[in-house]
Amino acid sequence: CSPGGDPLPLHWPPTSNEQSVPASSPPACQPSKLPARPHLRPAKVCQAADAYTREKFKPQPTRDLEKEKQRLQNILATGKEEVEDKVKQKLVQKKEEEMPEPDRFEELVNEIQERREFLAQMEALGLDKEYQGIVLTEISQKMHEMEIIDKKRSEQIRKINTKDFPGGNKSNLHN
Repeated sequence: CSPGGDPLPLHWPPTSNEQSVPASSPPACQPSKLPARPHLRPAKVCQAADAYTREKFKPQPTRDLEKEKQRLQNILATGKEEVEDKVKQKLVQKKEEEMPEPDRFEELVNEIQERREFLAQMEALGLDKEYQGIVLTEISQKMHEMEIIDKKRSEQIRKINTKDFPGGNKSNLHN
């Protein structure tokens, strides 16, 4: 609309910069004409189509905030989440039972072997003098730990064997 409230003219007079275009030739591509006023649906149609009705509130199950706090405290304190479900606990226990506990003695044997291989690699590179003292110390510590384990095992075996004999006195076995 123009400032006076009258509708704007359909044709403007050409300015000096524009080339005059004959009014009789229509442009090649005309946009589709919009209606004079937008098409609005009547209120009755909107009300009949349920446009004004709201969806009913469907409450979702709420979280127990105290339980959630406790769970997060456990995660922060221990670094892992507690398994509260008994079924999950049983599955975890079964997995632990299926997987035999690694034998520390065997682990020590493997660690000593790895250190010997490392020392051989360093010797091939000519760096064995730098690492020889450290690696040999580690190997001797591992062997000492193996001796302690071996003593404990042999003691346990002796206890088991003495229980099997009637009157199982240790002094009788050593005579």
